[in-house]
Amino acid sequence: MGRKSKIAIVAAVATLLLCASGVYALDTSRQDQIAEGVTIGGIDVGGMSREDAQRLLRHDLVEPLREPVVVAFEGKRYTLPAKRLGIRADVAGMVEDAIDVGRDGGLPSRVFRYVTGGEVDQDVEAEVTHSAKAVERFVRAVADRIERDPQDATVSATGSSLGVVEEKDGREMRRDQLVRRIEASINSPLSSTGPLRPTVIRTEPDVTTDELADVYPYFITVDRGSFQLHFWRDLKRVKTYTIAVGQVGYDTPAGLYHVQNKAVDPAWSVPDSDWAGDLAGTVVPGGVAENPLKERWMGIYDGAGIHGTDATYSLGTAASHGCIRMSIPDVIELYDQVPIQTPVYIQ
Repeated sequence: MGRKSKIAIVAAVATLLLCASGVYALDTSRQDQIAEGVTIGGIDVGGMSREDAQRLLRHDLVEPLREPVVVAFEGKRYTLPAKRLGIRADVAGMVEDAIDVGRDGGLPSRVFRYVTGGEVDQDVEAEVTHSAKAVERFVRAVADRIERDPQDATVSATGSSLGVVEEKDGREMRRDQLVRRIEASINSPLSSTGPLRPTVIRTEPDVTTDELADVYPYFITVDRGSFQLHFWRDLKRVKTYTIAVGQVGYDTPAGLYHVQNKAVDPAWSVPDSDWAGDLAGTVVPGGVAENPLKERWMGIYDGAGIHGTDATYSLGTAASHGCIRMSIPDVIELYDQVPIQTPVYIQ
């Protein structure tokens, strides 16, 4: 090998060493800098130094986390203070992860990116922790305020009227979905715009107003003050009867009851009371003159019931020992129309 060839080789090696040294120096100068295109939790930190990136994250990520979580529904706002969430953000760790993303790959690929102005299109997940229990408790409290059971349509009875209480839809909140939305707002506070809106679905009642007549095809109301019994079919008054009710001390019981049993020519189990005289504690067969129940019986509550009487002079007064008396033709007419479990409201 000639002298000129040796000089050429030495020059080439020297050039390579200088280039390698330059490449290494360039790469080293970028080792504390985040690659262009890198974001942290959606925040652009590309091209920033470690210190600048940390400063930006404290402003754009940590500061918003000090704001309360707000849920809004139908004009009402429910607030979860940030201090209850126990939020922690590892700013330094996130920045180190962002730097590491730009250092991935070999030296040649990094240098090529430096020279060509290429970017690393990657988002580093925000390392934010919070109390999951606090979120769950908050969501449960919000649900308790928003949710409600559906209310069936029903009747509102008085002694002389039968009104309709319309049904109400229920509300059910998607609790798991709201938990996810709250957690997303914590992890990406910049993506949150205004209060969170829970998803609330409507739940239907079992009985609607249109179906109410099918639920209550028959109804009896009793107005003790006016001595009247009203019979209703399909929520419409069919007929009003004059009756007798319990005298003072033997009052006909007030409240909502049902026809529990029915009988034609019922036997009378005489109460063991002084007013019953010699019949006290005995059973008087049905259909005999001594039996005051006369022709028909509709039991409603603890020995009290609706029955016929031949003492029609007592109708329109408080004369019985707790039962409701009707004339014999009236009680027969009513008996034939009233099934077991018919509601009986007494006022």
